[in-house]
Amino acid sequence: MKNMEIVISDSREELGKKAAEKGGKIIRKAILTKGRANIILATGASQFEMLGALVRERIDWSRVTAFHLDEYIGLTQTHPASFRKYLKERFVDLVSPGKFIYVNGETDPDQECMRLGKIISKHPIDVAFVGIGENGHLAFNDPPADFDTEEAYLVVSLDEDCRRQQMGEGWFADIGDVPEKAISMSIRQILKSRTIICTVPDLRKAKAVRNTLEGPVAPAVPASVLQRHKKVWLYLDRESAVLLS
Repeated sequence: MKNMEIVISDSREELGKKAAEKGGKIIRKAILTKGRANIILATGASQFEMLGALVRERIDWSRVTAFHLDEYIGLTQTHPASFRKYLKERFVDLVSPGKFIYVNGETDPDQECMRLGKIISKHPIDVAFVGIGENGHLAFNDPPADFDTEEAYLVVSLDEDCRRQQMGEGWFADIGDVPEKAISMSIRQILKSRTIICTVPDLRKAKAVRNTLEGPVAPAVPASVLQRHKKVWLYLDRESAVLLS
C-alpha cells in the first residue's frame, strides 16, 4: 500500500526503538516548524518498548501537548489497569510534557467526551502512536466500529474478545473484573492525525494484522481503516507479521 510503510523487526525491543525514533523525528520537526507538537499516546502491553524508547528521545517535551486515547469507565486511577496510571508512570512523570490531557473515566462520561472534544479540536495532531487489538480494534473501537461519527470521543461497549485480551495481558484477575464500558477516541478523530505510528508486536496479533492489511476496509476490522490514511508507519515483529502474504 502506497500510504503505508511496513517495518518488520527481529524483536520487540528493536520494533519499539524504531517506532520511537520515527516518532521522535516527527515531533522535533513539528516543534522546529511551528514551535510546538501535539501527539496521541496509546497504552497496553504492545506499547511498552516503544514508550520506553520514546521517553529517551531528545525532545523539548515542554513544547508537547499529549492526548490520551482511551480509558475504562468507573476504574480508579490507582487501579493497576488504569491507563491514566500507566501513562503517568511510563511517560508523564518521566518527561513532564507541556500538557497532558487525560481521559477521566471516573466522571460523567458524556460530559467528559464533550470536554475532551473541545480541547482536541484546538490541537491538530502531528503524530498518533497507536496499536491494534487482538480483535482488530483501534483504540477501544471494537468491531463493528463506528466509522461515521464526527464526535472526537465517545462512550463504547467493550466486546468479550477485547475484555479477555485485557485479562490475558495480566491487567485483571478475572473477566468479571474487566469493565464493560470505556471512553475512546473515535476512528475519525484518530484519522485526523497527520501521521500515524502503529506498533503491533506478538503472535497473538498476527490474525488482526493480516485482516487489517489484506482484507477490505470494514467496521468488522476497525484497524483496516488505516488503509485510508495518507501516512501510516506500521511496526511489526516477525511473529505479528507471520501471516502476511
